[in-house]
Amino acid sequence: MTEPNQEATHHHHHHHHLPKRIILVRHGESQGNLDTAAYTTTPDNKIQLTPSGLAQARQAGNHLYNIISNDENKNWRVYFYVSPYDRTRSTLREIGRSFKKERIIGVREECRVREQDFGNFQVKERMKVVKESRERFGRFFYRFPEGESAADVFDRVSGFLESLWRDIDMKRFHRDPSHDLNLIIVSHGLTCRVFLMKWFKWTVQQFEHLNNPGNCEFRIMQLGPGGEYSLAIHHTDEEMLEWGLSPEMIDDQKWRMRANKGDWNEKCPWYLDEFFDHVADSDRESDDKENGSSGMCE
Repeated sequence: MTEPNQEATHHHHHHHHLPKRIILVRHGESQGNLDTAAYTTTPDNKIQLTPSGLAQARQAGNHLYNIISNDENKNWRVYFYVSPYDRTRSTLREIGRSFKKERIIGVREECRVREQDFGNFQVKERMKVVKESRERFGRFFYRFPEGESAADVFDRVSGFLESLWRDIDMKRFHRDPSHDLNLIIVSHGLTCRVFLMKWFKWTVQQFEHLNNPGNCEFRIMQLGPGGEYSLAIHHTDEEMLEWGLSPEMIDDQKWRMRANKGDWNEKCPWYLDEFFDHVADSDRESDDKENGSSGMCE
């Protein structure tokens, strides 16, 4: 076994290539947010930002710049991922105005963080009916005719996350270990919720209670000293409650602030207890150890 203090330095050493923050940003107000009739004549990916949406994005850029540049480490960098839709690309362009070129490592258009597909052109009356049946059916599994369900989005976001981890492991973003890296993903409301669900292993039921982020709202996952990411480092309990996280989910975020990567959160009901009516506390320690590791929250 490594000594506790060795362990700590090992942890710390291992984390220096991890992004300090992963920030999910929803696009600014779009024509479609203002009037759903826009979707009847314009393909979803071509819907533009409103003037107010452009202003929101500029403001979000300032806000993000202030948060990131406030660190002790003045040697920070940003890397952007953006959904290929016009409204996300315009949002990124406005956010980018707050950052100098030397601070930006790169930008990648990422198709897998695009909006949920609602079918090609949307007929207004039909969409109303469709959205009502979605409420009855459940937001996660309901698939839009000729479109996607949130479960479909979950599958592609999972693929994106695997690539992201591979890039991080291969240190693709990290030319210089002294840099603090911030990944900013400019995407869509549902896609951001699904990303968090996948990352934090939330259940479908927990997902159903999440609220959509507002236009240009962001969610900051920040790296804790143990190598786990948490929303609770930057965001308050009140904010997380407003987003639809339950008190248990918020406790889990707080636990993650200090947890070491790969630790098991005993107090996390949806990792175990929620799935069984009754699990006997066994005194056969060794059996438990063998069987207990597979559900681990990473």
